[in-house]
Amino acid sequence: MYSEFAWIYDDCMDNVPYDRWAEFLTALLREHGLTGGIVADLGCGTGEMTLRLAAAGYDMIGVDASEEMLEIAREKGYDRECSSILYLHQDLRELELFGTVGAFVSVCDTMNYLLTRDELIRVFRLVNNYLERGGLFVFDMKTARYYRDVLGDRTRTEQLSEGVLIWENAYDEAAGRNEYALTMFLENKDGLYERSEERHVQQAYSVQEVIECLTAAGMEFVAAYSDYTREPADEASERVVFVAKEGFQKNKTYL
Repeated sequence: MYSEFAWIYDDCMDNVPYDRWAEFLTALLREHGLTGGIVADLGCGTGEMTLRLAAAGYDMIGVDASEEMLEIAREKGYDRECSSILYLHQDLRELELFGTVGAFVSVCDTMNYLLTRDELIRVFRLVNNYLERGGLFVFDMKTARYYRDVLGDRTRTEQLSEGVLIWENAYDEAAGRNEYALTMFLENKDGLYERSEERHVQQAYSVQEVIECLTAAGMEFVAAYSDYTREPADEASERVVFVAKEGFQKNKTYL
């Protein structure tokens, strides 16, 4: 769960090419006939992608389990004169919307926080349940290669505008599980630095495993792209973008 880390998240993610990713997502949605309508951003975080898709003409819903992240997202919306976005404080495993949406998107490896295949299938079923007929689900996931070769068992320290972050990473290759241990020293209103700690765990899945989970959830797998390009995902991919479509279920009901 992002709590104190939420306040420095954007500083830590300033290398993420949100604009390029938004162009990729918008083009993909439009190719599938989704030129407007409601789109839900799962694990929306501080709202960077949510706001970009809203600017592209979509009616956005942002969903996140961190109230701190949502608070920042709402503030950005007011600052950018985009306060119409509906933000929902929910665990994705218990997703509950007011009706169907045309598409779901999820960026920055939110789905890697689902640590078992059962959890993946659970969320995929909920997504399928709330998609309109022919609706699209586009999400990215970090790969085992990224956890092993890019992050690995390394420690890094970052000097940020609000303080200092110490990031200790550990990857268990046998289990495919990655753990972030974050220690933060953040300046409070009195000018003093307070220490806080958070632990985040993510799971690596193969492309085949994700396809199997989508199929088990009743969805139709469309494509797996490498690193927000139109190149097919392969063993060298560090991030895979999955595209799936709503799978029609005769007795589809809101869970």
